[in-house]
Amino acid sequence: MAVAESEIPTGLKRRTLRCAIYTRKSTEEGLEQTFNTLDAQRDAAEAFIRSQREEGWVVLPDKYDDGGFTGANMDRPALKKLLQDVRDGHVDCVMVYKVDRLTRSLLDFARIMDVLDKQSVNFVSVTQQFNTTGSLGRLTLNILLSFAQFEREMIAERTKDKMSAARRKGRWVGGIPMLGYDLSDKGAALVVNEDEAARVRGIFDLYLEHGSLIPVVQELSRRSWRLKEWTTRKGTPAGGHEFTKNRLYNLLTNMVYVGKVDYGGQVYEGEHAAIVDAAIWQRVQDRLRFNAKTGGRQIRNKYGAVLKGILRCGSCDAGMFHTYTQKAPNKLYRYYVCVNAHQKGYNQCQTRSVSAPVIEQAVVDQIRGIAGNPEVVGEVLRQLDEQRFAGREGLEREKRVIEKDLQRLGEEMASLVRMTGKLATDRMADLQDRVAVLERQLRDVRDQLAESVGQTVDAASVRKTLQEFDAVWTEMTPREQEKFVKTLVDRVSYDGTTCTVTVGFRTAGIRQLCLEVENK
Repeated sequence: MAVAESEIPTGLKRRTLRCAIYTRKSTEEGLEQTFNTLDAQRDAAEAFIRSQREEGWVVLPDKYDDGGFTGANMDRPALKKLLQDVRDGHVDCVMVYKVDRLTRSLLDFARIMDVLDKQSVNFVSVTQQFNTTGSLGRLTLNILLSFAQFEREMIAERTKDKMSAARRKGRWVGGIPMLGYDLSDKGAALVVNEDEAARVRGIFDLYLEHGSLIPVVQELSRRSWRLKEWTTRKGTPAGGHEFTKNRLYNLLTNMVYVGKVDYGGQVYEGEHAAIVDAAIWQRVQDRLRFNAKTGGRQIRNKYGAVLKGILRCGSCDAGMFHTYTQKAPNKLYRYYVCVNAHQKGYNQCQTRSVSAPVIEQAVVDQIRGIAGNPEVVGEVLRQLDEQRFAGREGLEREKRVIEKDLQRLGEEMASLVRMTGKLATDRMADLQDRVAVLERQLRDVRDQLAESVGQTVDAASVRKTLQEFDAVWTEMTPREQEKFVKTLVDRVSYDGTTCTVTVGFRTAGIRQLCLEVENK
């Protein structure tokens, strides 16, 4: 005959054991499935509790699930809630499928067990039977957790070694997507995004043009150029931040753009394609290092070194700096000296040094001689036409990018029309502001395209410009002469073994001077 529980003496009554089930998975992969690993862990624990119902074990309705959280630390929302419920006296037993689901750190396990012990709460692992009230059970748990921590550290080391090996082979091993590249379908390689790559090259050109970070940031803001935009695996929009000085610096110094990978201070050839010419990238690095030393300030040119900063040694391709000696109170001898010869010894370079007035006059003579040399004028005109064509191509590409962005924003605005709420309203306002900026930018690009149609320079204009140069050269101050030469000349090379001077002209500078002469 059954006996009612109320009739059982108090000392013999069965104690109810409230069991809280804790589940965890390190990654979010697979959690979207109808029945995932967290559900499997909970089912196993509930089955174990049902087998102990004669002992008064019951399942608490609250779920303590940490999906996508590592067991290497205790920064987990469900674990924090569980420990708080333990402190509040709502839990009599904590259950897990395996001990490493609770934690993989021996130190964290000791902290958790300290909380459980203070509240006289039991701990049970479904697949590993332990009695935490005895010293042997605690020892066994500590040994098991030591192996769990060892396994975690081994996995971390193997992952690090694998990433290191991949880096040394020049492979992409993940990270924040960067402007100019898309990820391949499997996310294991970088693929060039031609539209964004054109913008990256444009940013490098802007820095070489302005020579400083802040003016480039301001120009990028005017053009509404932003960093890479992408969508996370959860479908959340990310990136698209405005350029700042630090972000621009990080972009300009990223070796990925020249097809290389920097890992542990070593540079490796990357598997991806470069999108920036190596020579341009190096010029940008040289300028960044120069600005780091000078703060971007114009260095005082006391002795009128016209070729300062653009003269290079033809023997070893090192820079040549300006210096002087004074052997009498009013007698100054100026020179350009090869950096290698100065730093490593004069036997390391055949060119060594050259008289500053002599080479400066040679460069001026070459500039003057352009006007009377039909072949040189023809080459200048050809380069001007190429540059104009390339400029039109760049503008056309920029126009396509803006139109694509406007189309994408238009589609997003159309989808928001069907939504309600403050979030949708705020997003719509943000999109309208972006559209207004892009439309203004599109008008500017179209105006530049229209202006470029008439930007032609003929041989007569080139000759007239350079003849004007000959007339005004002697009237200029040394500082004006330096600036004028650098407007026309991009690079000068002097080879001391053959005494030859090679001048690389800046065709854009010649075009600008031609237009100024025509407008006078």
